[in-house]
Amino acid sequence: MDLLSDFAATFIGQLQKPTLAFLVGGMLIAALSSRLEIPDAIYRFIVVVLLLKIGLGAGIEIRGADLTALVIPAVIAIGLGVLIVLLGLVTLARTPGVRFVDGIATAGLFGAVSASTLAAAMVMLEQADIAFEGWIPALYPFMDIAALVVAIVLAQVHQRRKDSNKDAGEEPRKTGVHIWPIVTDSLRGSALSALLLGLAIGLLARPESVYESFYEPLFRGLLSILMLVMGIEAYSRLAELRSVAHVYAVYAVVAPLAHGLIGFGLGYVAHLITGLSPGGVILLAVMAGSSSDISGPPTLRAAIPSANPSAYIGASTSIGTPVALLSIPLYIALANVVFAP
Repeated sequence: MDLLSDFAATFIGQLQKPTLAFLVGGMLIAALSSRLEIPDAIYRFIVVVLLLKIGLGAGIEIRGADLTALVIPAVIAIGLGVLIVLLGLVTLARTPGVRFVDGIATAGLFGAVSASTLAAAMVMLEQADIAFEGWIPALYPFMDIAALVVAIVLAQVHQRRKDSNKDAGEEPRKTGVHIWPIVTDSLRGSALSALLLGLAIGLLARPESVYESFYEPLFRGLLSILMLVMGIEAYSRLAELRSVAHVYAVYAVVAPLAHGLIGFGLGYVAHLITGLSPGGVILLAVMAGSSSDISGPPTLRAAIPSANPSAYIGASTSIGTPVALLSIPLYIALANVVFAP
């Protein structure tokens, strides 16, 4: 009961704060058929600025951090990315009526990380006075790339086996998949490029002055606009989701919660081993529960062209991202219970 009451109080409190308020507001005006829209160029600019800020902050923190403390959380992040895709493989991708490539692409997107959800969680923790390691965002690429690579490899192996069976009269032939091009293609994506560039500059240079005078003051204001865009986009994508099987809607509701709780559990293991802070555990859960909104879709479109974007993008954007964002108070409440003195 303590967890439920704590969650209810945290959730109501967070709804009154800008991050979730702008998300819900965007969904509401879209439902009312408002013509308000944010130009795509401005949206992309905001995303780049936010990711540069997150990367710079992480790089600055890593300079003074004990690097051995990053090893186990990084391994856990990789494991989470792989595990989430494999869970999607044995559940969604194997569900009758779901095409394998559509199911595995959806699992890959849910295994990758949402930059907007991560940014929102960081702000919500700051508002709740919950401290976290500044280098936590550096775990983003580990989970993101692991999930996308596994999903793409599984999809390509499946497709090549189908093609070889057609050509060889059901006699399977060995097929190879080159993993490194998938990794490099993921790294070249706009989201990871901006994050890694900020990470490198923060680590190797001394960008504190521009970080404190430009990026830090703009962060919360730009995030509120991004949340507004995410709310509008989530509602508009509902029509796409209706065109595919209802099982995607079920998956999009259940998966973020299940993945986030797994991430919280493994984060707690990292806490016991390395002393990862409660805030760090929450952010690891948030990353696990999120689904990629920037780096994942273009990567999957290029690498799995036979997959239906309405299935994996519709499930992620219309339901998965709002569920992940609205679940952040749950992890905060859970941390209050688990880490209570």
